[in-house]
Amino acid sequence: MIRVKQGVQWTLLFLAIVSLAIFITINSMWLYWLNVVLGDLSRVVGISTGRIMDNYGQLLSYLQLPWIHHLSMMDFPTSPSGRQHFSDVKNLFLLNNAVLIVTIVPAWRFLRRLWRTNQVWRLIRPFQVAAVVPILAGMMMAINFNQFFIAFHKTLFRNSDWLFNPQFDPIILVLPESFFSQCFIFAFLLFELVMIWGIWSGKESFNRL
Repeated sequence: MIRVKQGVQWTLLFLAIVSLAIFITINSMWLYWLNVVLGDLSRVVGISTGRIMDNYGQLLSYLQLPWIHHLSMMDFPTSPSGRQHFSDVKNLFLLNNAVLIVTIVPAWRFLRRLWRTNQVWRLIRPFQVAAVVPILAGMMMAINFNQFFIAFHKTLFRNSDWLFNPQFDPIILVLPESFFSQCFIFAFLLFELVMIWGIWSGKESFNRL
């Protein structure tokens, strides 16, 4: 029974870390803004940077707020297949947010209990193992991000609605592949930083003991 409880605690901790990294990445408007400016996307679509950001904000609001049921962007019409894809993405984002809400408190309590009982050293091995995952994923991305991106979509989506045609879904013109690759890298980096922090904290705790 104790092992089951510990297994649940570790699972909740990692789910909280992963969902938090995803949540922060999704809401990093600054990262998208950099892509708009550095990629000169306003010239591509003939819309100002501020206007593009407003449209992106409308898209993010739809994707993350459960009470918004209809996608409407000021300057970018959406095809039926595009709407279906964004609806699928919305379900995934809402699932991630729900996981974060459910796991963040028990994960924090678990960590606090480790600190109070001088057992932070227990983070070392699980975090060392988990730290390998972003490295392997990063290597796959570096070898061929396009294939990684396709495999990612085929895993999460059961249709091909994510293959946008700019003629019918012009929003794809301001959502370059480079932006998505940077989102993956940023999320992996956030996760890796937490793993490094846990390993370092665990070793410091072990040395004090």
